[in-house]
Amino acid sequence: MNAAFWSTLSALLGALVGGGISYFLNRQQFANQLRLAQEQHRTEFMAEETARVFLSHKGFTDRSFETLRTHLGGFEEDELRKILVRAGAMRVYRADGSEWWRLLSRMDEFIERKDLQKVTREI
Repeated sequence: MNAAFWSTLSALLGALVGGGISYFLNRQQFANQLRLAQEQHRTEFMAEETARVFLSHKGFTDRSFETLRTHLGGFEEDELRKILVRAGAMRVYRADGSEWWRLLSRMDEFIERKDLQKVTREI
């Protein structure tokens, strides 16, 4: 019985050590593959980040497409629209037909500002 116990314990310990090593190696390999993919598509990642920064400015909830196109040069119009959607933005058309973009995460702020403007007009 003593020999069977030790052989079972050593097999279990070997499986745990092997599984732990395998887990850490796979985790490191996944992180490396993610870094490589981000490096290969760096332009798109940086364009999304730049779009988020523009659309997150505390003074403006909306940005015109012309402004975004000017500052995010090098992209076709439809490609830039895809980048804006990936950044979490939505398109809005104003009464004059111009195209504006805002982050979905800032919709509450936009509604609050609109309600505040409505109240101030009534006063």
